[in-house]
Amino acid sequence: MELFRRIRIKTGMSLLERKLKDLERKRTFPGLCSIRSVGIVWDASRTDDFPILTAFHQKMHEKNIEVKILGYFPAKKLPDKYTAIRYLTCLKEKDIDFFYRPKSPEVALFINTRFDILIDINFNKLFPLVYISSLSVASLKTGLTNDNPEKSPFDLMIDLKKNTGIENFLNQIMYYIGMLSSRTVKTAI
Repeated sequence: MELFRRIRIKTGMSLLERKLKDLERKRTFPGLCSIRSVGIVWDASRTDDFPILTAFHQKMHEKNIEVKILGYFPAKKLPDKYTAIRYLTCLKEKDIDFFYRPKSPEVALFINTRFDILIDINFNKLFPLVYISSLSVASLKTGLTNDNPEKSPFDLMIDLKKNTGIENFLNQIMYYIGMLSSRTVKTAI
């Protein structure tokens, strides 16, 4: 069964790579003061992270920054605490096709929204979330470093020690984005 799942994911990855060849995205590096929207892709199976995301959402809301969270919960039914929250959309098994690609209209809207920053909180590298992050048209994509940085969808990668929580991850992202500005990045390129 595991072999069959791997074949399906590998096929999904191949289909994703074909789509990425046609993807054109304008990368910009907003300064911390110019951020107006943040998209978060999140592994919602990590239910202990939810209060941290809620606090992050509240903190950003106080700064007039809109936050949208798209989570993936690999089950048929969502936990009650994930329902009826305006800033959170959670995908379930029924929202994923045979090759583990997300297929809901909410995903298409999320992918095509030009967030100032996309934050990928997908520590387990779940393919449906990789798919969303890869195709997103966000101005700046951030996530964890990986073994093959040349093929990474991220413009800013954070390298964290093992067992570091998402609170520290979010703090590191905001710290480094605070250091970036269009002018300093242009001179570095």
